[in-house]
Amino acid sequence: MKHSTRRIATLGVAALTAALILSACSPTADEPTTEGTNGELTEVKLQLQWLPQGQFAGYFAAQEQGFFEDEGLDVEIIPSGGDIVPQDALANGDVDYAIAWVPKVLGSIEAGANVTNIAQIFQKSGTLQVSWADSGIESVADFEGRKIGSWGFGNEWEIFAAMAAEGLDATTVEIITQDFNMNAFLQGDIDAAQAMTYNEYAQLLETPNPDTGELYQPEDFNVISYQDTVGAMLQDAIWADTERLDSDQEYQDTTVAFLKAVIKGWAYAAENPQEAADITIAAGSGWGPSHELWMVNETNKLIWPSPDGIGVIDQAAWDATVAAALSAVNETGASLITEEPPATAYTNDYIQQALDALEGEDIDLTGENFSPIEVTLEEGGN
Repeated sequence: MKHSTRRIATLGVAALTAALILSACSPTADEPTTEGTNGELTEVKLQLQWLPQGQFAGYFAAQEQGFFEDEGLDVEIIPSGGDIVPQDALANGDVDYAIAWVPKVLGSIEAGANVTNIAQIFQKSGTLQVSWADSGIESVADFEGRKIGSWGFGNEWEIFAAMAAEGLDATTVEIITQDFNMNAFLQGDIDAAQAMTYNEYAQLLETPNPDTGELYQPEDFNVISYQDTVGAMLQDAIWADTERLDSDQEYQDTTVAFLKAVIKGWAYAAENPQEAADITIAAGSGWGPSHELWMVNETNKLIWPSPDGIGVIDQAAWDATVAAALSAVNETGASLITEEPPATAYTNDYIQQALDALEGEDIDLTGENFSPIEVTLEEGGN
């Protein structure tokens, strides 16, 4: 975390005088700020879990709308194409905050990563297992003897936790590594494909059915939502460096300021899904406009409503995620985690401070007024 000086346009004499007078004033003790003197912004690096897309619309909106800058921050959003493990980048000190699924990070914490969940942005799982309507695969119990697709990279643990809850031995299914698309499923190489509500499922619905020439419809598929199973685990969360939270007052202040801006970014995405989709496309998303709008809309559904306030970690959902992680055993006999995570694995302290600071502003902090939109997918997501 560094500081960078803002460039200031040339001012007239009167304006320059006023600026000099203002710059001589410093915040009082009860007016904390993360912005340094002489108009400095605190530099922050945020590591994403994947490439720019609607899944991260709130962060790009906070950047594009100036919410980070309003909080005295200059945030660099760093994408990953699978070549960067967010929690590792955070634990190694390469970034200040990271976005990652909870089960993946629980495994890293048990392996020694000293990181803390400071905001649970996604309130529920968005993972699906999709099969053809006539496949006979209508529940996790039907996985036995079938070819089940998974991306790997830690995305598979909900599958194994759900199977464990059904009493299925992981060796009774054939786990097929699939790409981050639905090609293997459409070609018949796997019986049930892993998909996110906001991405791969949409890829199916924007693909023409060769038998009809029309786009596939929801009734063409059986869809198992892991949110409806014991295997459901919390997903996108914001992680911070535990040691810095314990010992660095500047980092603590920056964390609250960062979360305030993020809250405003996601509230903006909820109220302005089309604008949020446009922002993520401009940020480098390679998806077409209808796919990107679908992404933002479905991502919003995973966040809102948040009855206790966006980002607040629900104890019951956390406990269920830990229990599922403890129960999950893959086809090689390996476990995700073998013991309860430490108390430092999550805290609501900083997100609650951010929510309290925004109370009274014209921001829907709980999503009480949120209503998803209807999105019409076009062929290829265009």
